[in-house]
Amino acid sequence: MDKFYHSVRLDEALCKGCINCIKRCPTEAIRVRGGKASINNKFCIDCGECIRVCPHHAKHATYDKLDVMRQYEYTVALPAPSLYSQFNNLDDVNIVLNALIRMGFDDVFEVGAAAELVSEATRQYISEHEGQIPLISTACPSVVRLIRVRFPNLIPHLLPLNPPVEVAAVLAARRAMEQTGLPREKIGIMFISPCPSKVTYAKAPLGTEKSEVDKVLAIKDVYPKLLACMKAVGSQEDYPQIGTAGKIGISWGHSGGEASGLFTESYLAADGIENVIRVLEDMEDQKFTNLRFVELNACNGGCVGGVLTVENPYVAEVKLKRLRKYMPVARSHMDDNPEDMIRWTTGVQYEPVFSLGGNLMESFSRLNQVERLVKKFPGLDCGSCGAPTCKALAEDIVRGNASERDCVYYLRENLHKLSGEISGLADDLEENKGGKETLNLIKEYLQRISDEMSLLDKKEDEKDDRTGFGE
Repeated sequence: MDKFYHSVRLDEALCKGCINCIKRCPTEAIRVRGGKASINNKFCIDCGECIRVCPHHAKHATYDKLDVMRQYEYTVALPAPSLYSQFNNLDDVNIVLNALIRMGFDDVFEVGAAAELVSEATRQYISEHEGQIPLISTACPSVVRLIRVRFPNLIPHLLPLNPPVEVAAVLAARRAMEQTGLPREKIGIMFISPCPSKVTYAKAPLGTEKSEVDKVLAIKDVYPKLLACMKAVGSQEDYPQIGTAGKIGISWGHSGGEASGLFTESYLAADGIENVIRVLEDMEDQKFTNLRFVELNACNGGCVGGVLTVENPYVAEVKLKRLRKYMPVARSHMDDNPEDMIRWTTGVQYEPVFSLGGNLMESFSRLNQVERLVKKFPGLDCGSCGAPTCKALAEDIVRGNASERDCVYYLRENLHKLSGEISGLADDLEENKGGKETLNLIKEYLQRISDEMSLLDKKEDEKDDRTGFGE
């Protein structure tokens, strides 16, 4: 599988070339060229911010549709803790779990139950690896991918444990094979996800060679069908109590929930990809002291803020906290499960995708070029060039992916300069200095001005198309 596989995709037919996405992309992975956006696969971390802010719905997440359930003889649903936060007045998770079976799944394994196992393993790992602290949570795939490409010095601080969804998938597959006697390929392990980054994880996981998650469904697709099934279950006087997650597991659905299960106050929890980047930069500069654990979530509010959910993330967090109020602290324990499915089997390697050169000397040389180019530009970071900042445009130029003429302000300055030179030549011609030679130079300058004006007009037209002012 391609190590830069992505679940966030662009539909060019819907793209209007606006610059909303390039201004919000945390890794500056998007450019607008020729009136259309494009995503650099090496820079993208599948955080879903571009999906959230695109007014034209040109960015979308790829995930599996509900009909994939028919591909398997036996299916197991893995509901994320954030799924429970989507429903009003829910006071018992067993209603959701039984509704999933009524919806067509043969079995259910709560990701929250696996989260409790990961919490226990995390507590144990921290106590045994004091020299590695602060340890950074690896539950959010977008954060792990961000560190892999941008913060190489922090890779040794990554917690080398599988995320709860993977642990749940392993345990669910083992239980299904034991109960049914079916071979693994006839069993479908399906995660109900709040975000596209979990889709990417299932296709190209980090920390393990192959994920046991077979398909990833979106909460927003499952939600309407599940509502009807939940009403049917709720109307019964008695339904099976099949929930296996407690407060710790359910809490993983919102920011701070994972850290709260470690029973320590020496932690930091940040959510929202821009805040995550700020924390990682400060960690790299060693600004934090006495921290044992750092929980980072790319989405605002944690997993409840994923772009594949339906509820407002802050309302969802309140619902989740109310739901867990009378639950036991934990229901799943490591004593009952082997540890082999929790530890990473492969490491995470630094991918220098942002490097400007193939070696240190070339990178320094190109960095100097970038600095010189940045001084030429106005420093407005307007996005009219199709890059998010003047510095990003300068880097594109050095990489050979853009030119100085992409900057509208540079074009205008060049036009003023050419106009001044023509005025001087016209004065020379009037005084008969140079004659034919001067006339030829004037014609050459006029052609250059015409070319520059055509390019400027094109950029203005593209801008009008993006804003709608040209209609």
